[in-house]
Amino acid sequence: MIDLHGHGGLGVTFDRPDPDGIRRAAGFHREAGVDRLLASVVSLPADRLAPQVSLLAGLVDEGVVDGIHLEGPWLAPGRGGAHDATTLRDPSPAEVDAVLEAGRGHLRMVTLAPERPGAFEAIRRFVDAGVVVALGHTDAGPDDVRAAIDAGATHVTHLFNAMPPWRHRDPGPVPVLLAAAARGEVTLELIADGVHLADETVMAVLDLVGPDAIVLVSDAAGGTGLGDGEHTLGGVRTRVRDGVSRVVRPDGADGPIAGGCRALPQIAARLEPLLGAEVVRVMSVATPARVLG
Repeated sequence: MIDLHGHGGLGVTFDRPDPDGIRRAAGFHREAGVDRLLASVVSLPADRLAPQVSLLAGLVDEGVVDGIHLEGPWLAPGRGGAHDATTLRDPSPAEVDAVLEAGRGHLRMVTLAPERPGAFEAIRRFVDAGVVVALGHTDAGPDDVRAAIDAGATHVTHLFNAMPPWRHRDPGPVPVLLAAAARGEVTLELIADGVHLADETVMAVLDLVGPDAIVLVSDAAGGTGLGDGEHTLGGVRTRVRDGVSRVVRPDGADGPIAGGCRALPQIAARLEPLLGAEVVRVMSVATPARVLG
């Protein structure tokens, strides 16, 4: 079982300069049944990004995790979700080269918004370096989505979440991504934990594109494996209540969903009675393996 998108667990997230904590969090997912795990890092300030990538590259060398996924910081300002809005920025050639150097070949995937200036150049640079480029946290229209796929993007970070809904006269990215997935041009992440997406939405996407185009991911945040309580994600204060992780707003109220609270095997187990074991196996084993190559 392969989780391409998880941020941590047991109170620790992979954006922290805490090697022992990261070992514990990764060990939790291994014990839950995850065989291959990318350490997903939320958006970080420029002075912290490359050092964190370098730290994680060392943990890949140890076998603690199997690669690095940068979810940001090159995301749309209005679609940051639980990311710290002050860290979002355009991709620059210098920063792209810096994270590639820091990753030492262990940077496996990046998520970016294709409408940001410099995004297409960044896509081509990452693809040339063997990194999977995912589109996500975006307000992009159909033209920018299509251009990003033509530039080399082949994956989509948590379809529907952190992007505009599909409106019939203002379609946004969703129908373009679904059509591209049906043609085999991209693969689509779904967080099918019963919180991020309704099961009917998951089944509709499955009917449209088939299991070979879908990757189940956990998006597991730091509260995964624990009960209700408060945590942080990239410096953003979060709170788990009744099994749902949300940003804590400045006034103390619940804000946007802030990652998941289930390990991937738990998500797979809840889907098997609904979709069948073989379909779930394709989406949690075969398709993510193909994404990684």
